[in-house]
Amino acid sequence: MFKNALSTFRFMGLLEGSSLLILLFIAMPLKYFFEFPEAVRAIGPIHGALFSMYILITIYMTFVYKWPFRFSIGAVVSAFLPFGNFILDKRLGHWLQLKPSTA
Repeated sequence: MFKNALSTFRFMGLLEGSSLLILLFIAMPLKYFFEFPEAVRAIGPIHGALFSMYILITIYMTFVYKWPFRFSIGAVVSAFLPFGNFILDKRLGHWLQLKPSTA
């Protein structure tokens, strides 16, 4: 069951990270350089919803699966950094390979 929850967390992290990159590198330049604010109006709420779900899943993993607090803080911080969730996902994948399979 832990692997399913962790897979869901990792997938949500990649979705949220992708939406942040789309917002920062596509929608924002369209708004400010090409005077096309509709791009941000479309992508912004999608990113906001994905971010909210990501935070809720992080809270769930923290309390239900007793994640170390530093993992939770790292997960939240990574959501604010471009490419942060991709780096976190790579580290989680590496961590899972090192951790003995007890779940």
